Amino acid sequence: MFYVYILQSQSTGKLYIGQTNNLNDRVARHNANRNNYTKFKGPWLLLFALEFHKRSEAVVFERKLKSWKSSKAVLAWIDKNNEV
Repeated sequence: MFYVYILQSQSTGKLYIGQTNNLNDRVARHNANRNNYTKFKGPWLLLFALEFHKRSEAVVFERKLKSWKSSKAVLAWIDKNNEV
């Protein structure tokens, strides 16, 4: 399985969007400052994750979210898709 995930920095409020096949390890690596973009900007909180069967599907969706270039749009999408 592959995941597209959205993290939020608890120190800056900025969002980070990524994809991985091991969600728990990846979030731990972000919080351990083992990613250049997120290094020293944490701690990071997992806001949302979506599961895909194929990596190619995850990459397409990750690019779609990143193309929005607006944290407000991404947060609104999360709110809409987290409703029960």
